[in-house]
Amino acid sequence: MSMSGEKISVKTPEYVSLQFESAGLGSRSVAFIIDQAILMVVNILIVVMIFFSMEQMEAFFMMFDSPMVPIAIAIVLIFVINNGYFFVLEYFTGGRTIGKKVIGIRVIQENGHSITLLSSFIRNFLRIVDSLPASHLLGIIMIFAYPKHKRLGDLAAGSIVVHEKGRLKGKKLSKLEKEIANRNITKDNLSLDEWSLNALGSKEWQLLKAYSERFTQLPMAESESLTSEVASVLLVKVGIELEGSTVTDKENMLLALYLHMKDEWDYQL
Repeated sequence: MSMSGEKISVKTPEYVSLQFESAGLGSRSVAFIIDQAILMVVNILIVVMIFFSMEQMEAFFMMFDSPMVPIAIAIVLIFVINNGYFFVLEYFTGGRTIGKKVIGIRVIQENGHSITLLSSFIRNFLRIVDSLPASHLLGIIMIFAYPKHKRLGDLAAGSIVVHEKGRLKGKKLSKLEKEIANRNITKDNLSLDEWSLNALGSKEWQLLKAYSERFTQLPMAESESLTSEVASVLLVKVGIELEGSTVTDKENMLLALYLHMKDEWDYQL
């Protein structure tokens, strides 16, 4: 059972070509097992909490004149958490559940963009169908047989699961990483809301990535000119006022923006 998948090339709406490695059955299975282990612990805790709270809430349950009420509450909670876990985490954490993050895979749209709220809902709603007839057999067959390793939920939602770009422990820092570290730049240097970040797509990421990797290697005059041009495009687009900002200020803001976008877009090969 291979942990890797096939390489996929996609063209984004901005006509930028991106390459990914789709996550195969092995890596997705391991991620799913991790997620299921987490959910199992949560489910056990819910049952234990309901059991121990029955005595303290006996008067409340007696109002319903049925001993099945606490059991029904536990079932509803477990159902909501088990089904909402994947939907909520995949949408709000860039296509990563805890298991996916550990393994280094994530869900994205087929066009290279982050998974949308609707797509996350569709793919996880159809998880019920993929689990049929037992032990997620249909989903396993689909992932194994389909060229892009898609289950039914992925086909309906227009999503794919891909490997994130690998980061080796102990890897020597690049010039860009050293420059960011020397300037003590973090995401906190640039406060951005989700709407502002969503205004930037793969085209903007490619521009910012090219700028960030080149600006330290250019002569000062060229570097300052390039910084001003890129800042006027990207920083203005996310609603940042540039009036009164020095070239160094713009550089630092662009590097902080790079860190924000890196988590969102730096998963292609």
